[in-house]
Amino acid sequence: MSRTGGDGGTGRAGRAGRAGRAGRASRAGRAGRKRIGPQFGWLWAAYAVSAYGSGLGFGALPLVAVLVLHAGPAEVSALSAVGPAVGALIAVPLAPWVEFRRKRPVMITMDLTRFAAMATVPLAYALGLLNFVQLLVVSAVVAAAKIAFNAASGAYLKALVRPDDLLVANARFESTNWSSIAVGPPLGGAAIGLFGPVTTVVADALSYLLSALGITAIRGREEAPQPTGKTPVRAGALLDGWRHILGDPGLRPLYLNNLLVSGLIMATEPLLAVLLLRQLHFPAWQYGLAFAAPCLGGLIGSRLAQRFVARYGRHRVFRTVGTLRAVWLIGLVLVRPGVVGLVTVMAVELAIIVNMSLYNPVLATYRLERTPKHLVARTLSAWSIGQQASIAVCTALGGLLADATGPRTALAVAGLLILATPLLLPRREQVPAQEPEPSLSHS
Repeated sequence: MSRTGGDGGTGRAGRAGRAGRAGRASRAGRAGRKRIGPQFGWLWAAYAVSAYGSGLGFGALPLVAVLVLHAGPAEVSALSAVGPAVGALIAVPLAPWVEFRRKRPVMITMDLTRFAAMATVPLAYALGLLNFVQLLVVSAVVAAAKIAFNAASGAYLKALVRPDDLLVANARFESTNWSSIAVGPPLGGAAIGLFGPVTTVVADALSYLLSALGITAIRGREEAPQPTGKTPVRAGALLDGWRHILGDPGLRPLYLNNLLVSGLIMATEPLLAVLLLRQLHFPAWQYGLAFAAPCLGGLIGSRLAQRFVARYGRHRVFRTVGTLRAVWLIGLVLVRPGVVGLVTVMAVELAIIVNMSLYNPVLATYRLERTPKHLVARTLSAWSIGQQASIAVCTALGGLLADATGPRTALAVAGLLILATPLLLPRREQVPAQEPEPSLSHS
């Protein structure tokens, strides 16, 4: 990673700067291995159970639609896009409700909501009553509950751990997420082959129940949030998260960059599926391997986040790693049949994932640091809703372009457009505002 400005100075000032960086890097290495506390341990365990359950159930509802209801491409696309989009709309009024309530009960409620929604699928399947409308409703409910859960958990994490430990905590969540994606889908596919089409739906539902039990085990008194200014149920409270993001000079460019990068990367998934499976005739196991194996790179990037910030500074991580996560997508255009094509996909995906997994915990920590406590849930909700909307729009446009020109052309357009996204990254470092120490008491 390049160094600019005064970081590479000479003489006593340069030696002091290098010594300071070395000391921070050493402390970062120790911080990456330290225990943050038993309460965070329960939260992390709950997250891990839910993540691995979702990994096993990756794409479970579209798969059920195909295998059980014999849905066509249009119905499957609608299930993948419309359900989450409706869920994002439902999550908009939920944001103030989450903000001004204790976060641990909200997380438990959202986990139980997802458990109940997912459990209706195997139940209806057993009774012979499963239909496509039910899958759409379940998809929307789960998407809305996920946004609300993530908003509550982000606010709870900020109160639970010390500010110096936020990056370590977010890096651990990031590594867990990528490892679950690497392991879950292959195991889920094998389970479906052995036990039937709703097996992974059952596993995903049970993971939410176990997550709720893990969160229940967290001890310590959580203070009830106090509304500031006007009543939290006013109409304007629904938009306070976006007001904060777009009004903050540090968050605004990162948000706009994230919208486009997330949308364009996720838009390539169905395009690549058509290209690999239908046009290049890759076996299904190779297709799964092409996406699962590179996710192990997430373990590498997330473990490097703390060290990179300590050594190079957060702004350089945003600029350099934020650029590197965008430049590889164009490589998917070069995919060809056979082993070379498989290796090409895996190499591109690995490069993207390593950089994303390094960048994401740094972004998540910075976002929490720049957001006042009374706005965290609404800010995280606004961020997730915007990202989900961007993914839906980019996926729909990519599908239309692929229908008109072919998937390889659509991949090329996405790869070229994403090359412009580094222009949206912040040009100057913004110093986060300092806030008081955590308000949760530990027992």
